[in-house]
Amino acid sequence: MHELSIAMSIIDLATKEAKKGNATRVKEVELEIGEMAGVNKEALDFSLRIAMQHTLLEDAKVNIVEIESLAVCRDCKTRFSPVSMYDSCPHCHSYGVEFLRGRELRLKSLLVE
Repeated sequence: MHELSIAMSIIDLATKEAKKGNATRVKEVELEIGEMAGVNKEALDFSLRIAMQHTLLEDAKVNIVEIESLAVCRDCKTRFSPVSMYDSCPHCHSYGVEFLRGRELRLKSLLVE
């Protein structure tokens, strides 16, 4: 379950950023997670709830925004929304696909006091 290590990294980053602003607690955390990021959102949420205990984020609200995947075929330039990392282009069936979004895992914002 790599979601626990991701949760710990998010808490570490959020804590560092909150302390830069002399915050005493984090009220809200907003994350952006792409459909193809390989992260189980429910497992990450569970891991965050456990790992946030006894930190500046202890009672923080966690908002997870899912980013829909978008890819472009390098051969025919067709844009499409793949359902897996290994989808071919629906137009020309090429596997020369570049992801434009959907693989990100980003700490988007913090609301602090």
